[in-house]
Amino acid sequence: MQLVVPSLAYLDAYADALRRGWSPDNVRLAEAAREELELIADDRAAFVALLDDREAKAGPVTLPDGSQVPRLPGYRRWMWDGEFCGSIGFRWQPGTSALPPHCLGHIGYSVVPWKQRRGHATRALALLLPDVRKEGLDYVELTTDPDNLPSQKVITANGGVLVKRFRKEPAYGEAEALLFRIPL
Repeated sequence: MQLVVPSLAYLDAYADALRRGWSPDNVRLAEAAREELELIADDRAAFVALLDDREAKAGPVTLPDGSQVPRLPGYRRWMWDGEFCGSIGFRWQPGTSALPPHCLGHIGYSVVPWKQRRGHATRALALLLPDVRKEGLDYVELTTDPDNLPSQKVITANGGVLVKRFRKEPAYGEAEALLFRIPL
């Protein structure tokens, strides 16, 4: 499995995964998948370009409660093993390792259901971390639900340490979550 920069060459496989019910957003799920399919239908090249947004030009981000917050710089990479496997994204605030309270972590990932339990998320995170280090952060944070043991294993396999159990911001329904930190 490798990470690839999103491109038109891989876009049909990505869109197919969205149509099959997968979502790169593990909070907004089907709504996010629908929005991405609409963007792809409108302008394929523009959609791909949005996935590498190091200047945060794409406009605000909509949270699960419908509120909007400023976008952070970030980019996505797609997991590829000859077929589309999933997506991993990185976002940050320039000049600091800290994130705004509404941001649930620097890195998020999602593997398509038909490729899960093959180590793709663990490998993707390991492959992404060297690029993340180039941004000058001291650490990255990742959050997961307390009952998401596979995600916890992905994070700890990559050097993640549990920092705390906390309640998410009201925009996310104040659900309980775990915060992990990976030192860089």
